[in-house]
Amino acid sequence: MKTIYFLEKSISFDANDLNSNKIAGSEKTLINISNEIAKNNNIKVKVFNNIQHQVNINNVDWIPINKLEEFDMPNVIISMSDMNLFPNYKCKKYLWSHSVQTFEKFIRKNQIVPFLKHSPKIILEGDYHYKKRGWLTSLFGKSIVKICPDYDFIDQKIDKTFVPKKNVIFNTRPDRNISIVINAWKNIKKKVPDANLYINPPYNLTDEEKNLDIKLREKGEKHKLIDQLVNSKLMINPGHKGEVFCLVADEARELCVPIVTYGYGALYERVTNNNTGYICKDFEDLINKSILILNDDNHYLSLKSNLFKLKGHRTYKDVANDLLKTINI
Repeated sequence: MKTIYFLEKSISFDANDLNSNKIAGSEKTLINISNEIAKNNNIKVKVFNNIQHQVNINNVDWIPINKLEEFDMPNVIISMSDMNLFPNYKCKKYLWSHSVQTFEKFIRKNQIVPFLKHSPKIILEGDYHYKKRGWLTSLFGKSIVKICPDYDFIDQKIDKTFVPKKNVIFNTRPDRNISIVINAWKNIKKKVPDANLYINPPYNLTDEEKNLDIKLREKGEKHKLIDQLVNSKLMINPGHKGEVFCLVADEARELCVPIVTYGYGALYERVTNNNTGYICKDFEDLINKSILILNDDNHYLSLKSNLFKLKGHRTYKDVANDLLKTINI
């Protein structure tokens, strides 16, 4: 039997937290990929992180990371973003990167010494991510393993003929170009007076913004997000240079919500222009395309139909297969 160790040290969580709002995209990826690989009876999966007590969930062992060196050497170790977690085992090692890491950041995060010591290959999440990873920080090789939404999004039933109210969602971090969205909204609202914009907290709404029907999303369990996306007519997400995949955009796409974007970062990979949404050339184009989708139900349904054809095109079974090919197990 082959053995894979995943190493992670952000917060304390395990697979039972998959539907919780305390975890973000990278933690969701770890839960989903470990669960999927563990379905293979020939592979044993162990996750070492900041959990307090060892548990087994879905045939995956979740173990406190301070006990790592009490366990025998595996075939492969995959560290999630931090090379300092690698133990002194002589086995294949991979770093799964979830961010754009410049050489300056590489040094600041004290990655260079463990990088040279352990010689890990780098796993990246898409074309943009691959291009942004410089040769110095991927000296021992790099590969792409694209992630996807989890099964709750994939299995959600979608009515192709349903036209929601004119609800617009921006459910990514406010520091990722929310100012573009707010400024665009001031113009959109003039042409679509019955529209509402829902944005992620934390954000302090001004009285002017409240009067423009800009509202804070109620963050909660995953089913609430799914319900909110199903009842949204549009996602406006300009993108950001720090977005190496943008799982929230892929979740919206899986639920057949058109996206209007500038395509910054990896957003251009989440949208097929003039088919599942729009990659806009400028501010005015962003406004006009948003107004078009909100005011023209037939146009909205055309985009939704195109999105529906893509539903379920990639699952974590595909992600797991791609990862196992990458690490040669």
